[in-house]
Amino acid sequence: LDEIDAPLDDTNVGRFVEMVKHFKDRTQFIVITHNKKTMGMAEKLYGVSMEEKGVSKILMMEFQKREAALV
Repeated sequence: LDEIDAPLDDTNVGRFVEMVKHFKDRTQFIVITHNKKTMGMAEKLYGVSMEEKGVSKILMMEFQKREAALV
């Protein structure tokens, strides 16, 4: 999904994120986005950095889920 959330306002981005969460156990999504709220629901993020002119570097960050602490 290439920047599918770009034209959406914050409320509709939230709805989009909830829809993706609903299907993510049965479907794998690849989402290209600049939206922080959309990136926040990801399990893994990939990006491209150019530290030196003309030299691209691929970055990956994987998130671990934390269980809620029982108080």
